[in-house]
Amino acid sequence: MGKTVAEKIFEAHVSDRPFGDTWVLRLDRVFCHEITTPIAVNDLAVKNLDQVFDPSRIKAVIDHVSPAKDSKTAEQGKILRDWVRRHGIKDFFDIGRNGVCHAIFPEKGYVRPGFTVIMGDSHTCTHGAFGAFAAGVGTTDLEVGILKGVCAFRKPETLRVNLNGALPAGVYAKDIILALIAKLGVNGATGKILELRGPAAENLSMEGRMTVCNMAVEAGATSGICMPDMTTVDYLWPFIHKDGTGDGGTRYASKEEALAYFTAWRSDEDAEYAGVVELDCSALEPLATFGYKPDQVKPVSALKGTKIDQVYIGSCTNGRIEDLRAATAVLRGKQIAATVRGILSPATTDVYAQALEEGLIRVFLDAGFCVTNPTCGACLGMSNGVLADGEVCASTTNRNFYGRMGKGGMVHLMSPVSAAASALAGFITNP
Repeated sequence: MGKTVAEKIFEAHVSDRPFGDTWVLRLDRVFCHEITTPIAVNDLAVKNLDQVFDPSRIKAVIDHVSPAKDSKTAEQGKILRDWVRRHGIKDFFDIGRNGVCHAIFPEKGYVRPGFTVIMGDSHTCTHGAFGAFAAGVGTTDLEVGILKGVCAFRKPETLRVNLNGALPAGVYAKDIILALIAKLGVNGATGKILELRGPAAENLSMEGRMTVCNMAVEAGATSGICMPDMTTVDYLWPFIHKDGTGDGGTRYASKEEALAYFTAWRSDEDAEYAGVVELDCSALEPLATFGYKPDQVKPVSALKGTKIDQVYIGSCTNGRIEDLRAATAVLRGKQIAATVRGILSPATTDVYAQALEEGLIRVFLDAGFCVTNPTCGACLGMSNGVLADGEVCASTTNRNFYGRMGKGGMVHLMSPVSAAASALAGFITNP
């Protein structure tokens, strides 16, 4: 009987099977940011366990409140800085050279097919786009990961999701994942992996795959996962070729050699699944959320006329260069509505720099957007775009929970193109 990619990764990384279906896995990467990691490192210090298993496998960033907005967030940043310096963690991205964690770590080539990755952040599932097993964990698991380089899991079942057909014009990766969450419900994939297959998945860029995997957790999934292919190789090539700039790991003389290795981390054709979900992507239209749950989804056309106060483009879901290019195609030469404030936060400093070079930042500024530094701040209602009570935001982020972007605020999740079109109109509209 064949195996899923998740089963292959678990079996290749198992360190112990202490009881039942508990698998203790060796970790290839432990990612850290300044909101959840200080709690873990302080607790380890109290226990006289201020150690790290391997500083080269730990990557850290300040991203959630960047720069600090008050003394409390400044202290969180200080704890992380002191910790990485104390333990010689070289891959640390501080203010000015940082980015949103789930954008900057792939951008640096830190995730490869077959890897195991944890982080104290629920959207760690993003990294499954590379054919890796990546999961968000709580403080205790993060502490063990930092200290011992292992994490315990129950082996999740896998739901195969066949993304069929080709995307129509104006429909993007964000629309795919919103449609899938609507189909499954917020608990429909609890304790499972969403394995994304089919022609629509294969035709997505790495940026698009990361967008879809990023929101797998909104359907309750442990992780989303894509099959590694030449698209994966092309994205990682600057880091994995024989003279590459990556942080160690296997190097390859040719892309074909890399592809041959990567395809070992694909599910076998005769693998068994907990279920199969079919989604006809050719029938999709631009989508957006309503209400306060990610599975409350309607066509953007059904929400047309819904007044908005703010448009936010950015986050670990839709702040990459591909997203900025798509939004500027709508905004170029136009002005956003006078009743709307537009906020752009490029996901990383490299994305910001590339957008400057391509003239995209100028387009946003000319359209009336405020352009901020890379940060998660607005997405979780901490800084750089918090909503007031009763305000409405068309957002490219990943959660629309009540109060997510500010107490009493309403968030409509949508693609960057839909958000840009809505900014121009002053209300939600179909791009």
